Amino acid sequence: MKLFISGHKGMVGSALVRRFQRISGVTLVTRTRQELNLSDQAAVMAFYQSEKPDAAIIAAGKVGGIHANSTYPAEFLYENLAIATNCINGAWKAGVKRLLFLGSSCIYPKLAPQPMPEDCLLTSALEPTNEAYAIAKIAGLKMAEYYRKQYGVVYHSAMPTNLYGPNDNYHPQNSHVMPALIRRFHEATQVDQAEVVAWGTGRPQREFLHADDLADACAFLLQLEDPPDLVNVGCGSDVTIRELVEMVAEVVGYKGQIVWDKSKPDGTPRKLLDTTRLNQLGWQPRISLRDGLVQTYASFLDEMQSNRLRG
Repeated sequence: MKLFISGHKGMVGSALVRRFQRISGVTLVTRTRQELNLSDQAAVMAFYQSEKPDAAIIAAGKVGGIHANSTYPAEFLYENLAIATNCINGAWKAGVKRLLFLGSSCIYPKLAPQPMPEDCLLTSALEPTNEAYAIAKIAGLKMAEYYRKQYGVVYHSAMPTNLYGPNDNYHPQNSHVMPALIRRFHEATQVDQAEVVAWGTGRPQREFLHADDLADACAFLLQLEDPPDLVNVGCGSDVTIRELVEMVAEVVGYKGQIVWDKSKPDGTPRKLLDTTRLNQLGWQPRISLRDGLVQTYASFLDEMQSNRLRG
């Protein structure tokens, strides 16, 4: 199988590369952002026509945390919508028979039932802080679903929960909660900082999945002859943000005080995916949150020392 992995330099894409490199008979096709602008329809079409991959995983996208999503909604909507439409339509026009589109748990309503089943999609309003990103991802997964329905190609989608792992983006303002905390506590430890400020109340609950577990789930889904149009990928359990903050501080070795800035937004009260559908198909995650954190912090230190740290 000739497999195109978009976004292979990112956290998810690099995890996918690691996973599929272990499978015999798979030839990987990748392009950096400099080599192929996925927002450029003509360039994407030319790439597909030239390479003719058998399958594609669309892992590229503009991503970020609450601050980034709230500050740049137009960019989040445009870039993610362009990537989804160009990659899916281009694949179909080039004769690609199999495509897996990766979305996000933020596609579900703000006040969705917990855990969130796939069927709650589009049943009520989205979380305002990441609405633009969510709308783009919903459009992409629906496009995959409709191309499958109309043209008979096996295009399907996976909705991962909050992800973390090696090669994450550690930007101080625009990163997700996990890498932001790792960097903040690491830097505080380096200067023996007396206190670290955490956003919100600490009460919201979040689920976290290691990127290598997601990559394993993607490999599993691509082996299915008749996969679901949409399937959640998560670990089935969550922690409060307060518990997460304390765990990161402990793994990093921070000994100071944690102060909660309650003027900052909490975001969605709870985001736990219902993973019944995927579990019944036969897949389960393998990496515990604490083990994954220890591994990720070790990767963070290695990436920093070798000047490969993103952000």
